[in-house]
Amino acid sequence: MKAFSFYPVILTRQVAATTSFYTENFEFVKVFEADWYVSLRMSGNEFPYELAVLDATHPTVPEAYRTQVKGLILNFEVDDVDAEYDRLIRGAKLPLELEIRNEDFGQRHFITSDPNGVLIDVITVIPPTGDYKSQYIEVN
Repeated sequence: MKAFSFYPVILTRQVAATTSFYTENFEFVKVFEADWYVSLRMSGNEFPYELAVLDATHPTVPEAYRTQVKGLILNFEVDDVDAEYDRLIRGAKLPLELEIRNEDFGQRHFITSDPNGVLIDVITVIPPTGDYKSQYIEVN
């Protein structure tokens, strides 16, 4: 398969609030906006990351799946997780779901959440310790 784009779509009943959350806190900009669907893009990176927000009750969603998203974590790998913690948790007062900490598997991170309960894991990669060092696979 040759894909030209790949991005998550958050099903919600709060399209406007969810869109505002990601544009205000994570530097996404709107590239398409309807009252039932918003396409977002984060520019200024090596790759243009995308995210979409869709009204869960819209007829393009199969009827059996017209519910709010559950069980999703969005990972944002950043250069300085401590600076993002200060900006998002201390400054913007986003909910803190997991306190900032170092993990043996090679992450320093914290977790917040969006208006739908989608978890957002903000991460800086750090050297893994112990047995985790040998579990990483080199990919060329």
